[in-house]
Amino acid sequence: MKSKLAEKQCRACRGEQEPLKGESLEDLRKELGNDWRVVDEHHLEKTYTFDDFRQALDFTVRVGEEAERQDHHPDIYLAYGKVKLQICTHKIDGLTESDFVFAAKADAALEA
Repeated sequence: MKSKLAEKQCRACRGEQEPLKGESLEDLRKELGNDWRVVDEHHLEKTYTFDDFRQALDFTVRVGEEAERQDHHPDIYLAYGKVKLQICTHKIDGLTESDFVFAAKADAALEA
């Protein structure tokens, strides 16, 4: 199920905002759904599984292209049949709404 967050655009962080904490994070995580985890109130993380390396690689390329379009770049770990994404806003060393937007876009890339 596609989250409404996927319809939004990531907004550039200039470093002046505070990272989201507590209830704000939990509300966005619930809206995002799809097995995403908030880790230590610092980053989002999810592992996708695939039947083979080619499918995992193709997904990695789609996520990478979306990262370039959004100017929001996750850490991507590619292995045989598996891709792990970690997303945070590096300028503030924490999470913003844009991280959740990008996570939703990654889930949408899975369906593409």
